[in-house]
Amino acid sequence: MKIVTLLENTARRPGLTAARGLSLYVEAAGHRVLFDMGPDGAFLENARALGIDLSAADAAVLSHGHSDHGGGLAAFCEINSTAKIYLRREALGAYYAVLPGQEPGYIGLPPELERLAGRFVFTGERENLGDGLTLFSGVEDDKTLRAVAPKLQERTGEGFRPDGFAHEQHLLVEEDGKAALLAGCGHLGIVNTLRAAERLLGRRPDVVFGGFHLFELTPGAPEAEELIQATAKELAKGNTVYYTGHCTGDWAYGRLRETLGDRLRPMDCGASAEL
Repeated sequence: MKIVTLLENTARRPGLTAARGLSLYVEAAGHRVLFDMGPDGAFLENARALGIDLSAADAAVLSHGHSDHGGGLAAFCEINSTAKIYLRREALGAYYAVLPGQEPGYIGLPPELERLAGRFVFTGERENLGDGLTLFSGVEDDKTLRAVAPKLQERTGEGFRPDGFAHEQHLLVEEDGKAALLAGCGHLGIVNTLRAAERLLGRRPDVVFGGFHLFELTPGAPEAEELIQATAKELAKGNTVYYTGHCTGDWAYGRLRETLGDRLRPMDCGASAEL
């Protein structure tokens, strides 16, 4: 099994382009899977620089309906005409960042993606894709284990409401006794997501790639310290190695590394793991 970060907020490796977003690539059990596509087509250039041929990918997964993870979907479909695209139906909703005193900013998927609907496979709370690939959502939401994000909202016919993240899903990959969890942002809390994966696997995964959505925490604030300490304590259980970045935030990353040490690693462009 091989997992590669195609695109992320940071690029320490020469020749790779960074952008605020996420795109991961997985090879396992004879499958080649693209997990998220970043905000635009930059992930394609990075894939070529890394020697990865995305025209040969046989599946694509959209973790949730935000443009920094799905804005590059049309670009992927231009170079790959066969891969099915797995997403939650709710990912096509109208998602916004709503801040006091400002006009709501649309952060959902580009509307023109509707023309690709023939490629979409809408997923339920658990989808077995075969050969050790499983998509899951419906994470039990212990709100004490996730960062509050009141600005993330969905527009409905009745107006704006807090985003419940029904559009979010995660990928479990199993091969030769090893298991990996891919989580786009973990809006419902990385610990909650990890616990859901553990229930499906019967154990902790060996490796996790994904954002932990802690970047909006206020360093030093009591509630931030409480969440970081609780998260670090839970992640320290077992021997899982975590690759994270994107929406985790530098402060949260540094605080978590105090507990996790080398088990917490940067998920910048080109980062990879082989199991």
